[in-house]
Amino acid sequence: MKNFLLFALLLTCISGFAQCNLDLSLTSNKTEYFDGSGALQRSVDESSTIEIIKKQVLINPGNSGNIMTATITSYTCEWPTAYKEGKSVIKADFDDPSGNTRHATMTLEGKDGKVTFTMEIAEMADRVIKVTIDTFKEKK
Repeated sequence: MKNFLLFALLLTCISGFAQCNLDLSLTSNKTEYFDGSGALQRSVDESSTIEIIKKQVLINPGNSGNIMTATITSYTCEWPTAYKEGKSVIKADFDDPSGNTRHATMTLEGKDGKVTFTMEIAEMADRVIKVTIDTFKEKK
């Protein structure tokens, strides 16, 4: 029995860690915009995709075809239960159309089986963007 419990714990740890090394594709159907104090400013029903691949984050908000690309500068990842419970924090830099660099902190968090993706941009401290993830899968 002890061996079985040890094996189950090891398998859970491996599956959570393995998620951290995968390219991921996330989809959402709603985007929420908050001000710096956390008050909801607006909510938009739109289908968006977020891809976390190697050293980049690609965000396609609302099927606009206008893909935002960020270069990952740091990445921490801890998911005890893959795709359900855990947290990843990604620091990344976006180059906006005017050529300015925006420094973003993106948090992917699973709690009680619900996964959210939150983005804060240092140069826009009065805005927080949050989406609830509808699908969370490995990108192949």
